[in-house]
Amino acid sequence: MDGLLIDSERVYSEVTNSILARYGREMTWEIKAQLMGKPERVGAELMWSLLPGIENDLSIDDYLSERRRLQDLQWPLTKLLPGVYKLVKHLHAHNIPMAVATGSIRRNFELKTIDPRCDEDKLEIFKLFGDKVVCGDDSQTGRGPWTNERTVRGKPAPDIFLSAAEMIGRPVGREEGGLGEVTEQQKVERSRGLVFEDGIPGVQAALRAGMQGM
Repeated sequence: MDGLLIDSERVYSEVTNSILARYGREMTWEIKAQLMGKPERVGAELMWSLLPGIENDLSIDDYLSERRRLQDLQWPLTKLLPGVYKLVKHLHAHNIPMAVATGSIRRNFELKTIDPRCDEDKLEIFKLFGDKVVCGDDSQTGRGPWTNERTVRGKPAPDIFLSAAEMIGRPVGREEGGLGEVTEQQKVERSRGLVFEDGIPGVQAALRAGMQGM
């Protein structure tokens, strides 16, 4: 969703670097590319591992708290990216099953997509997905089709896309393809799925799910 449907990746970069700059650090593109699509804390822990010594100046908890405060002011103001309105409306009009699968935590997803401060086009588009949304913290908050049976791992694991496919009624199974527990019928069903992604972990997750990635 972030950087694909809405222009929120800009907010991630600007806010993160405004915090890190206080300590003479920067989230470069090389670092950010490894974080995209990952759950909030997992991404922060990975970034800390890529910025040796930052833990001596700033804890992950304090970083996340300040980042949330600054981001919350901007999430509702993000815009749909070019072409998104037309594409989603077209798919919906032709009854193509679709879902959002995002590493964003649920509260952030809602600030970005259904907050009253969002513009009309964005509100309209995300209403078309209904409740077919998988977020990065759904397993922890008791949401989603896998909640009572297993944890949905973050990208590049395939779980979030398999869970989203199950949510829209596709019999794709829950095991990763290389584990030998996926039936031929499930493999065929997975191959019919088309995942739109803008990050390397997301593309890897789509391929591991046996789906087509764009």
